[in-house]
Amino acid sequence: MREAAFVKQNKNKWLKFENELQNYKTIAPEIISALYLEITDDLSYAKTFYSGSNTVAYLNQIASSAHQKIYSNKKESGNAFYNFYVKDFPLFFYKHQRQLLLSFLIFSTFVIVGIFSAASDGTFIRAILGDGYVNMTLENISNNDPMAVYKKMGQIDMFLGITINNIKVSLMAYTLGIIGGLGTALVLMQNAIMLGSFQYFFYQNGLLWESARTIWLHGTIEISVIIVAGCAGLVLGKAILFPGTYTRLTSFIAGIKNGLKIVMSTIPFFIIAGFLEGFVTRITEMPDWLAILIITISLLTILFYYVYYPIYLYKKQQSNAAEKLH
Repeated sequence: MREAAFVKQNKNKWLKFENELQNYKTIAPEIISALYLEITDDLSYAKTFYSGSNTVAYLNQIASSAHQKIYSNKKESGNAFYNFYVKDFPLFFYKHQRQLLLSFLIFSTFVIVGIFSAASDGTFIRAILGDGYVNMTLENISNNDPMAVYKKMGQIDMFLGITINNIKVSLMAYTLGIIGGLGTALVLMQNAIMLGSFQYFFYQNGLLWESARTIWLHGTIEISVIIVAGCAGLVLGKAILFPGTYTRLTSFIAGIKNGLKIVMSTIPFFIIAGFLEGFVTRITEMPDWLAILIITISLLTILFYYVYYPIYLYKKQQSNAAEKLH
């Protein structure tokens, strides 16, 4: 579409949005928010096809003004914790689905690399997992208790230790996004190769199912939110590398804030994963059906919160706004 046609098609909507902003306090918040999302979508389109044009500058100006008015002066009502996790964050996260997908693809690719490397080189597993862990696990296997490692530490100590460690990994994946996302990719790579090698090690010893049903009791949430933390790092990296029409500093600050919101969203899930690893994973005699049920519920919860729910809220907001505007 030519720029002139694009402007003609959307001009009335943009003017309406500017007018609504002038009456911000008397307009329903969902209408303003819906219009703001439309404006930012138009801005993204304009940046792609009309980079450096007056249209981009105009849309950038009203989007920045709207953002400041909507978010900087917004008064929180009710429970801030509830509002963030149930309303604000999921709707905000709708814009970062591509970075989430990229994080998932990076992680999945290196899981495959880990499996292939472990299968191709007999020394690779020991190099990645360490001689101490491999020897201990082989001893546990010979004692007919391959998952005994999850029973050696006290429940509370394991819960706290695992939770804190996972949050550290999450923060590292996020903060290393400051080097253009490369550091984030390295964190994802390291954890993914370790996972691939780990699973192949048990497959090699005829214990793939035994290990999977046990490890993924907590690992489903744990690995998923590491990928989400990777998304936070990629959001930060993108803000630095591709500032668009914003100054690099402005884009960088926005990237830090947006990435931090994503990391904050993972903390409750890391606590749940730590609880499962500390108190549930050690029950190795658990029936298969119960293990499968816990793993399935964990996976569906992650997919619902980070994929389906943001899309649902966005579409609902657009629909509600359209009804009120007409």
